[in-house]
Amino acid sequence: AGSKLREVFDKINNLLSGKPVQTEGQTVSVTQHPQGLEFVCYKLAEKFVKHGEGEVSFHHDSAFPIAVVLSGIWELHPRVGDIFLAHLHRKCPYAVPFYPARKEGTSIEEYQRMLGYEVRDSKVEEQDHFLKRMSGMIRLYAAIIQLRWPYGNKQGAHPHGLSYGWRWLAQMLNLEPLADVTAMLLLDFLEVCGSALVKQYGIQFWKTMFFIQKSYIPRIEAVTSSGQMGCLSRLKSFVQKCLQEKEIPLPKGILTPSFWRT
Repeated sequence: AGSKLREVFDKINNLLSGKPVQTEGQTVSVTQHPQGLEFVCYKLAEKFVKHGEGEVSFHHDSAFPIAVVLSGIWELHPRVGDIFLAHLHRKCPYAVPFYPARKEGTSIEEYQRMLGYEVRDSKVEEQDHFLKRMSGMIRLYAAIIQLRWPYGNKQGAHPHGLSYGWRWLAQMLNLEPLADVTAMLLLDFLEVCGSALVKQYGIQFWKTMFFIQKSYIPRIEAVTSSGQMGCLSRLKSFVQKCLQEKEIPLPKGILTPSFWRT
């Protein structure tokens, strides 16, 4: 509910503003320790990324309520946004976007960690689980760049708005595609913020979609084995449908004005 989200936002904002906040039966304040604020910014940013790789990866719609709170907090407390990006880029280099190259002397285990895989006791997480986590984090990022906290003053620009999404898309299409990962991330990103990008960039966006269809999808196909075609097929049909209908559907779970009256 919108009212519940406002409560959550107010509590986080109050904590970061140095006001005392009630939690689990006790009163806490960042002023109680000289590094209290820095610690809270760090843990809060980390928590938002964990929501992306956990909750959003399983429930795609949850990207929007989480993103709108972070967007508002980012606007009032830029330090949280900076640390959020640092956590996000470490956990999901594809959010930069960046495909780390393996340097000489780097162990396979260390390299897999650089690529975003979780490695525990020399066991690497399964590909499906890895892709799900990356998907959740990109969906959260794609939601953040298009949303603003509706009760803010709206005077300044979005602290990390759609221009960053446009840049992400351009940089992504300049990278050589990776099997599995590239098709999934492009589809996630376009499903979540394609409609916002087309509103902002119009004909330039459609040119990009046409480029994806004619030039980039064949490059993804070239590196994709027959067992990895699922996501690529979904990306192909999504792009084709959007180009045919000259429209990008609104993402599922987007917050409507009526949501804030609940």
